[in-house]
Amino acid sequence: MSAGLSVNRAARSVDPRPLVLHVMYRFDTGGLENGVVNLINHMPAREYRHAIVALTEVTDFRKRLQRDDVECFALHKPPGQGFWLYPKLYRLFRELRPAVVHSRNLAALEVQLPAWAARVPVRIHGEHGRDVGDLDGRNRAYQRVRRFYKPFVSHYIALSRDLGDYLTGPVGVPAGRVSQFVNGVDTSRFQRHGVEPIPGCPFDPAAHWLIGTVGRMQAVKDQTMLARAFVELLTQAPELRARARLVMIGDGPLRAQCQALLEAAGVADLAWLPGERTDVPAVMRGLHVFALPSLAEGISNTILEAMASGLPVVATEVGGNGDLVTAGRSGLLVPAARPEAMAAALLRLARDPAEAAAMGEAGRRRVEADFSMRAMVARYQGLYDTLRGHDAGAATTD
Repeated sequence: MSAGLSVNRAARSVDPRPLVLHVMYRFDTGGLENGVVNLINHMPAREYRHAIVALTEVTDFRKRLQRDDVECFALHKPPGQGFWLYPKLYRLFRELRPAVVHSRNLAALEVQLPAWAARVPVRIHGEHGRDVGDLDGRNRAYQRVRRFYKPFVSHYIALSRDLGDYLTGPVGVPAGRVSQFVNGVDTSRFQRHGVEPIPGCPFDPAAHWLIGTVGRMQAVKDQTMLARAFVELLTQAPELRARARLVMIGDGPLRAQCQALLEAAGVADLAWLPGERTDVPAVMRGLHVFALPSLAEGISNTILEAMASGLPVVATEVGGNGDLVTAGRSGLLVPAARPEAMAAALLRLARDPAEAAAMGEAGRRRVEADFSMRAMVARYQGLYDTLRGHDAGAATTD
């Protein structure tokens, strides 16, 4: 792993495999980054080499990479537009000579121009989800930025129908240049044969009913809504104080806010907020229901992992959540920012364990049929192969 350009230069020069350069703002714990790691770990090593460029930092999350031939480059970009970074990116692209540059989300879109200037033959940009500054896609400034870089992008990947419609609508990308992909989940890692205690958790799943969520605790994920919903749940059904418990996995600015909210309501002893965990499959095996209170989503990895683990899902009806959760069959969908609606959905499942179990089983079947890791890798590899068969060297004009 390196932040320099000279490491492994000799090895690169003799390796005939085409290189895919994955570019993102920061390589750290998150759904987008988890998808990149899964793609690299599961794509046959004989087909492509991979490298990661983080415009800011590469964290210990890189340890999740199972291949030892993946270089990581951290460019330490400060906040704001990074025009000054273009020469450095240009030199990096000329040094590495990738067959594909694959950027993710708006914060990394700016690399497409220097990639084009460096004559990278295939330049892909993926839209994985929205940020709190553009929950509905109506931010005109963000639309203008995307339209500015549009000529330099060979092809787009949208991780939900909502994001695909955004690209072909306000941004004006021709439909033929947009593919809609969905994430995949490793069903061998995420499965269960009964509920198991979560290591380190003070609650016993044999005696308690555990509501859980996993993710970065930041504004767009809105975990404070789930904390409020938990308080509302206990207000509506005081008898659940004996067995309902809340598990919130993740770290970030909302963690302290959630803790304070639960303490103010006098239910902090019924909740567990341990921070970030790397054993997410073990966490999922100890829950009874998975809740996702996000204000915006693309295709949520954690929803897929929960479904693969046989959990019913209660999620906000935003972004791609409705593409994953079949309402009334594999889970329940509620409006965003409505803790009372989340509480009502949780209460429904708490009072009907048979329905909750049936939803969990339906979710597992859906993942096995439509969201396997093998299918996801095949989609990406197929797109890389197809685009490399066309001349994408010039900027487009549409």
